[in-house]
Amino acid sequence: MPPKYDHTEVKDTSIIEETIVMPSTLETIDEAFLHHVKKEFNVHTTTRNGFEQVPVLWMTAERSYQIKNDQNLRDKNGALILPIMTIERSSVEKDPANKGIFYGNVPPTMDEKGGSIIIARKIKQDKSSNFAKADAHRVFGQLNYPFKNKKVVYQSVSVPMPVHITINYAITLRTEYQQQMNDMITPFITNTGGINYFVFKKDGHRYEAFIQQDFTQDNNIASLGEEEKMYQTTINIRVLGYLIGQDVNQDQPKIVVRENAVSVKMPRERVIMGDDPEHDDDAFYRS
Repeated sequence: MPPKYDHTEVKDTSIIEETIVMPSTLETIDEAFLHHVKKEFNVHTTTRNGFEQVPVLWMTAERSYQIKNDQNLRDKNGALILPIMTIERSSVEKDPANKGIFYGNVPPTMDEKGGSIIIARKIKQDKSSNFAKADAHRVFGQLNYPFKNKKVVYQSVSVPMPVHITINYAITLRTEYQQQMNDMITPFITNTGGINYFVFKKDGHRYEAFIQQDFTQDNNIASLGEEEKMYQTTINIRVLGYLIGQDVNQDQPKIVVRENAVSVKMPRERVIMGDDPEHDDDAFYRS
């Protein structure tokens, strides 16, 4: 016999989730990339204090801020304590050939809100129910009479058109010993397996990164000068990202919410002029 199904079982609605849409900016990509390098690659090596995680710095920070924010990064003379990793955004490119899924330009809506691309839409239950009740009461004389309601109010969410860019990051590894450099450079080679590709995310956005195959070494161990011996390796990573909106320079909202019109009503001019209505129901509006 075929199995019996319980038709009263409630459907699983766990796949339905409402999230707050955040714009994608250069700062969003920078923060996501920095967090991924710190947490996912999680580079450790042996130092004078034992086996510990290598500090990761963003190069744009001022020296005075670094000293006040984390005094353990520099010695008493103000020099950085090695080993250390630094990240620098070396370039930003906007290539028209890298346009993503949009073949051409999608201009924003010509109003005070703007918005170009609809990313979500849902039924506004309360307003749709009000229209259904009003029509049911007018036609059938009951508020909750079952019928097919054609006046459905949809709430749509739109954002400016995403502009795709290519960002190049330079990760510089600095150590005092060859073994430390070996420990630090290995995760960038083996973490992605047989490919040089990984994905990092933030605020619901997803960015693709490609580790360039050449790991440039700039060591000074062959120098006979008086400068301190240092091993240095630069890893270049190419990131495919996108920007949504103009960040703080945008006058219009970054996230636009609209509702569609389901009924247009106009008052009669005869009522304004004081004429007697032509219909017995004294209707003031005509759909």
